[in-house]
Amino acid sequence: MAITINLSVDQGADFEATIKLYSNNTDALNLTGYGFSGQIRRSYESQSTSAVFTITSPNPANGELTLSLADTTTAQLRAGRYVYDIVITDTSTGIKTRAAEGIVTVMPGVTR
Repeated sequence: MAITINLSVDQGADFEATIKLYSNNTDALNLTGYGFSGQIRRSYESQSTSAVFTITSPNPANGELTLSLADTTTAQLRAGRYVYDIVITDTSTGIKTRAAEGIVTVMPGVTR
């Protein structure tokens, strides 16, 4: 079951957030040998992707994922509410697991 983490993104600014995944509520999930993907969409039913996260794992043995979006990407997002999820893939078996999900609130910007 995915953890729920809501995110706030400033329109027109670089975004970065680190999340930590656990295997059983106490032990960090070892992400060595996993691939990562994540998308933001306007709604669960939306057919088009609003943005794609760049996802890295600077410390895979510690269960950490860093999600990021460039300022040029966040500038293209309209202010408002979106949904997202993060899927991890075991590269040895191909098994995909939804690891995180939630709401992304894009806060409008003034400076262009």
